[in-house]
Amino acid sequence: MNNMLSLIGRDKELFGDDVQACRSEMEGMVSSSSFLVLGGAGSIGQAVVKEIFKRSPKKLHVVDISENNLVELVRDLRSTLGYISGDFKTFALDIGSVVYDAFIESDGQFDFVLNLSALKHVRSEKDPYTLMRMIDVNVFNTDKTIAQSISKGVSKYFCVSTDKAANPVNMMGGSKRIMELFLTRKSEHINISTARFANVAFSDGSLLHGFNQRILKGQPIVAPNDIRRYFVTPQESGELCLLSCLLGENRDVFFPKLSEDLHLTTFSNIATNFLSERGFEPVLCDTEEEARELARVLPVEKKWPCLFAASNTTGEKDFEEFYTNEEILDLERFSNVGVIKNNPGFDAGLLCTFQDRISEMKAARKWTKEELVELFHMMIPGFGHKEAGMYLDDKM
Repeated sequence: MNNMLSLIGRDKELFGDDVQACRSEMEGMVSSSSFLVLGGAGSIGQAVVKEIFKRSPKKLHVVDISENNLVELVRDLRSTLGYISGDFKTFALDIGSVVYDAFIESDGQFDFVLNLSALKHVRSEKDPYTLMRMIDVNVFNTDKTIAQSISKGVSKYFCVSTDKAANPVNMMGGSKRIMELFLTRKSEHINISTARFANVAFSDGSLLHGFNQRILKGQPIVAPNDIRRYFVTPQESGELCLLSCLLGENRDVFFPKLSEDLHLTTFSNIATNFLSERGFEPVLCDTEEEARELARVLPVEKKWPCLFAASNTTGEKDFEEFYTNEEILDLERFSNVGVIKNNPGFDAGLLCTFQDRISEMKAARKWTKEELVELFHMMIPGFGHKEAGMYLDDKM
């Protein structure tokens, strides 16, 4: 943890004081309850599973589409925390499938359901088909699993959102904002809370995780030098999710307070820290070709080729925010956690229209990105999507 904090420019954990203040209450709730974690083998999901596991739940079942990540999760738990007396099992299932529905029919008795599954990459909007899958995973699978939780008498449903849902400018953030609207509708029938937080440092598939891969493969490190972001560690993401799940009231959204403990930093600064820790001096390059060529010769000199440049891709937000001016905040309950207190209002007709339009597109087996963007504009007033014509997959 301390090593990762130094890489992202911090020397103090964000939520330690709040977790300690609520320690007894959280331990009592977990040890007397049963949990189902969906998407539990991703980076955030594994962090959440660990937070639950170490508090000895009565039952902890974990579902994820990736059997390899589930294997690593189990190995990690056994190698660090060991075993619990409660019922711990993992299942390699697609929560959008009929097989998952059969699993819930057979094994749906849980006190808490936590949904960490998501398509989280801005790059997922590069084509209309991946974009439609993102809508399925982030919106409709969530809506389905809440309905199943209601039918099974689950006490509380938690779903992770994103800071990019506040005044969204990309389709990923927009899909999570639409998901939040669907959550509000279901909150009339079950208690639901969620969390928005910043980039999770070195999470699977992230740019920072890619730094590790580039070192292992002897390839250049590339990062934008003009984008400043907030970062949380995987452990902090797990703590915030569990705090919201256990202690959040209906429709609450938990988020990290902006304070001196949470610093904006650039990806290029983290890349420099990352290389320095490994004993390499960054060497700045002007082109991809130069960086690829130098990657063959520089590492033996304890130097590493880096390409740091301004971002020019679709979906990048100029700044990060966790809430909008219209949302009601509680900044007193916790030391380093803020809470958005959402009202129960929602436009039922708008949600139905969204569902119907998506169903029509799927039935026709034909849709365009432009049609989906137009639909998002209908759902989200002031949606700030801008098409730059360049995507992350078009760059090194």
